[in-house]
Order: sequence, then C-alpha cells, then structure tokens
Amino acid sequence: MKILVTGGTGYIGSHTVVRLIENGFDSVIVDNLSNSKEDVVDKIRQITNVRPAFYKADLLDKESLSEIVKKEKPEAVIHFAGLKAVGESVALPLKYYHNNITGTLHLLEVMQENGIKDIVFSSSATVYGKPESVPIKEDFPLSATNPYGATKLMIEDILRDLYKADPTMNIAILRYFNPVGAHKSGLIGENPNGIPNNLVPYMMQVAAGKLEYLRVFGDDYNTKDGTGVRDYIHVEDLAGGHISALKKLAQRPGIVTYNLGTGIGYSVLDMVKEFSGVLGRELPYKICGRRPGDIDECYADTSLAKKEIGFAAEKNLKDMFVDGWNFQKTAER
Repeated sequence: MKILVTGGTGYIGSHTVVRLIENGFDSVIVDNLSNSKEDVVDKIRQITNVRPAFYKADLLDKESLSEIVKKEKPEAVIHFAGLKAVGESVALPLKYYHNNITGTLHLLEVMQENGIKDIVFSSSATVYGKPESVPIKEDFPLSATNPYGATKLMIEDILRDLYKADPTMNIAILRYFNPVGAHKSGLIGENPNGIPNNLVPYMMQVAAGKLEYLRVFGDDYNTKDGTGVRDYIHVEDLAGGHISALKKLAQRPGIVTYNLGTGIGYSVLDMVKEFSGVLGRELPYKICGRRPGDIDECYADTSLAKKEIGFAAEKNLKDMFVDGWNFQKTAER
C-alpha cells in the first residue's frame, strides 16, 4: 500500500516514514523544505535501507501536487505539512491561515479528484484551548487561543464536513500532545531553525552550550512545583500511532479522533531534573515571568486510543532525553 506523506521530511513526518517502511508500506514524501532539509531522505534510507520517493513541492501549488498524485497513485494520505510556531502565528496570522488552510483544501481537492478516500490528519492538543479539567478527553469542548491552533481546529471542521458530505471517506484525526526525543540511531530528530519555541529543543541547545540557560516561564501556576505541566510523548511512539491509525482506516470506520500522549503530566522542573540526570550535570535555568496564554496543566486521557487502536506509549521520560541528546550530539558533529 502506498501512502502520500505531506511534510514527510519534518520532525514527526520523517519518523513516521521510517515506521511506514518498517511496516511494509511504500511512502511518497511531498515537502517544501521550509522547516526541514532534503538530506533527511538519505537518513531515512540509512535507517531502513529504503529510499522513499521524494518531491520538493508546496501544497499551495495545486497543479504540482496533482501531477505527483496522478504519477504515484497513493491509496491513502498522512497530512503533516503546515506552519506550526504559535508565536509566529500570532505575529503573522494571514500567512498561517493561507498556508495551512489553503494547502489542506488543495490536498483534499486532489484526493477527491483521484478517488483517494483515506486520510490521517496531524492535529494538536491546542484545539482544546484552555481545558477546564485534566486529563483531557476527545469529547471536551474545542476552542483555539492562537492562529496556529485555529488552523488545526478549522481543518478538523473541514474534515468533519467532508465526511458528512461523503460518508465513504475514512478519516483519522490525531491530536498530539508534546512530541520529544529522536530516532534511536541519532540520524533524525528535531532540529529547528533559530531559537526553539518548544521546551525540549531549547533545553538541548542550553546543554550544547548554544544558549546560556533555560528560561522557565512562571513558577506560580497551580501545580505541584508552580511550573507548567504538560504531556510529553516520544516521537517514535507518536510515529507508531500513525501506523495504528492507518490500520484502523482499513476497517472503514468513517471518522475517528484520538489523543496521542502518555497520559502523564510532567512539570518544567521535572523535565530539568530528568535531563540533568541524563547529562550528569545540572542544566542551568532562570525563572522568568509567565507567557501570555500559557495554562497550568495539560495532559491526555489516552484510554480511547488504547481501546480502539491498541495505542499506548512505551517509552518513558528518560528514553526521550537519552535519544534527544544523542541526536543533538550527532547533529553537532
């Protein structure tokens, strides 16, 4: 079975392509390389001994996308492609709405034109806005606190409307919590351009000496140590969740939605302590003021994914840091 993977050279996309190959799927990657590099395709080949088909193309260019799909004839799609920096989305909302929504519409139109009925969509826990309680279940109210989150929620709505119009579609919406870590080979991982937006890549750069110290935004939250609590999941576990979702679509379920996380909340200071243990030295940090929009705690109820697709995260926090640090050191060479 051939799978079209948009954004397949990105952080989560590349790990998922590895899992697809390992599970006997053929992969076709479409990526505009706006936040990744083409050498990731060669690294996937090094890991799997298979070089997936790769096309440098933008979903905003519908004609190019259509040509690729007609040539490759994929049977299903995993859709990762999209801009994803929350802060940038606040500063550049039109860029985010145009790229993420228009790109997805082009993809869905091309799927429709070519009779492709199955899609796994990379959504996010940001669609829950500020939840009233934790753990977060899939049937909680949905809202968005920034343009990035709004694009994820809009695409979910588009997919729900598409299914109503065409019940022969099979759609899996996967709401990720916080992916961290890297492939155990050290060849692929998260390597953002510039100063990272997310906690763990920031910690990695502090440990590597690129940044002086970790800024901890707020120590007065209603949590055990005053710092924000989040659900972190190893990117390899997350990649495995996409294989489980594809297998679910083969059962023709219609539209399904799952949280992908560990169901465990870790505070920022928990993270600092665990990573310091992996490093064998203290990671320097300073407490700063809160960032606007940050919430006290956010972690998943993962029982539905376990029940319906057999998904449960296997790797722990130490695994996340060991593999992430191994990738960081490999990337430095």
